[in-house]
Amino acid sequence: QVQLVESGGGLVQAGGSLRLSCAASGSTFSNYAWGWFRQAPGKEREFVATIRWNGDSTYYADSVKGRFTMSRDNGKNTVYLQMNSLKPEDTAVYYCAVVRTYSSYYHTSSNDYDYWGQGTQVTVSS
Repeated sequence: QVQLVESGGGLVQAGGSLRLSCAASGSTFSNYAWGWFRQAPGKEREFVATIRWNGDSTYYADSVKGRFTMSRDNGKNTVYLQMNSLKPEDTAVYYCAVVRTYSSYYHTSSNDYDYWGQGTQVTVSS
């Protein structure tokens, strides 16, 4: 059974930084693509970032490009989301997700993903 556990959320002032982690268990994850999504109160879940199954490339939503960096540690079955220059509009619950694939496609739709974590709250104060 695949399980994903996010951590690292919290309260930070605008302009600050946070690093989220997502640790996975229950599989080898060598052929899984990973994604980060977020959901603010009253809004739909939105794509944030994704990394391809072989870890060679990442893709970001325009709203976070240049501020957020996604990385992967295969040995630890963990992905990270380094978030810099945070803005109040980044406030949301952040979720990680995985999909088993060998495709080079960037998975930006939440419908693509098979497994999800429980989420971690990020709050950015102005």
